Amino acid sequence: MTERTFGLNPVLMDWAKRFVLHVATGVLAVAMHYALMALLLKGGFTPVVASSIGFCAGALTRFLTAHYHVFEPTGSVKVTIPKFLLALAAQGVMNSLLLTALMNAGMAVWWGQVTTTVLMTFANYLAYRLWVFR
Repeated sequence: MTERTFGLNPVLMDWAKRFVLHVATGVLAVAMHYALMALLLKGGFTPVVASSIGFCAGALTRFLTAHYHVFEPTGSVKVTIPKFLLALAAQGVMNSLLLTALMNAGMAVWWGQVTTTVLMTFANYLAYRLWVFR
């Protein structure tokens, strides 16, 4: 039994450690998303437009923290950006679709956005770990 992995598989421990980092740095990205979304809602933007713009601010935060602090990409920023942008486009579409569906189902804007964020956290981690920052 090693002290670092508590007797657990080192590969599993690495996945767990990086997932925790993904979530922690994701909090920062979500804070950027939500702060800008709140400002835009106060400025009269519709919820989905405000969320979409906030999503972009969160995305920039996410890329920088994921590339430099969470994962160990084998490629340069130049190599990872196109993959990140493709994943981001898919996430942006899913964010808007999920938020719209939840609001259409009667959920309030912020509860819908929080629910959307939680649901996407796991899928985003897998996309980043297995493809974008590989």
